[in-house]
Amino acid sequence: MSRRTHQLFRRRSAFTLIEILLAVALLGGLLLALNLFIFSMGEIWGQGREQRLFNEHVRAVTRHVEKLIRTAALASPVLAGTQAGFTVEEIRGVSGREPLLTFELPTGDRVLAWPESPLPNVVCSLSAAPGEGLVIAWHARIELRFLEDPPRRTVLSPLVTALTYDYYQPEFRSWKNELKPERDRVGEWSLPARLRLRFAYGKMTTETTVLLPSSSGALPAF
Repeated sequence: MSRRTHQLFRRRSAFTLIEILLAVALLGGLLLALNLFIFSMGEIWGQGREQRLFNEHVRAVTRHVEKLIRTAALASPVLAGTQAGFTVEEIRGVSGREPLLTFELPTGDRVLAWPESPLPNVVCSLSAAPGEGLVIAWHARIELRFLEDPPRRTVLSPLVTALTYDYYQPEFRSWKNELKPERDRVGEWSLPARLRLRFAYGKMTTETTVLLPSSSGALPAF
């Protein structure tokens, strides 16, 4: 191969300035499109993050309330048929006495903070307090001033805006929802069949239900 032919071959095999500029422009456009895609996906992910966290909170709180109900229902006195396990009692709260669903936990619960070992036979009541959320009022039967002192208050969820009660009407084969527990024909407090929890955060709202076991002598329906 002659020297002239070799130089001509080298010139033809190298990239020209126009080709290099075109390659750089294409690479820049590709990187720009990739960055826009990443940022847009991050924005979409960020927009759904609050909704996912809200849903996770709703599920966790509902599961914990179900656990409290299940624990109270499976207590030995309930299974022995000596008591219903759940009652509606007038409990002293911030705004006076109000009728609340009440039950007993034989070994307490992890959210009921106590400096020493957990207290046994803890009587609990659930309510939704304005500005606080879902509150559990509790005190143990072994406390010296169990009947005199008001129960302690622990917030289970600040996102619960309402706790209502579902009653089944067999004569109409329908459900009715009450803001407070209702009384029966003889004036006694009537236990609901379900609890309804309403959660709200910003524009996000949802409702969940928690089933209460029947007061018959059979095993709870869990």
